[in-house]
Amino acid sequence: QVQLVESGGGSVQAGGSLRLSCAASGRTFSNWAKGWFRQAPGKEREFVAAISYLGGVTYYADSVKGRFAISRDNTKNTVYLQMNSLKPEDTAVYYCNAHLQTQNLRDMNGLGSWGQGTQVTVSS
Repeated sequence: QVQLVESGGGSVQAGGSLRLSCAASGRTFSNWAKGWFRQAPGKEREFVAAISYLGGVTYYADSVKGRFAISRDNTKNTVYLQMNSLKPEDTAVYYCNAHLQTQNLRDMNGLGSWGQGTQVTVSS
């Protein structure tokens, strides 16, 4: 099981910014690709962004392209999601997960367990 902890969520007004962090608790599968997902109330979980281990491959959902940026610091076993120009429709609980292949995260497949996530609320 991949142990990942999300943080950095909060409440902001439309147009604001947040940076989310996803920290791995240990070295297990530390070289896996990482991705961000979100789930709004009453809705299915959806893919947001993913990044390969070395950062050379990234994927973004069309809804966040140009506004969000995923990055990682492997020395800290941490992945980030910089969220700019936030919109009310970005309101959701954000989760991170991992997979051996970045493409699988893009395709809504994560091998880690789903944790508590971090709440992002954007008001209009």
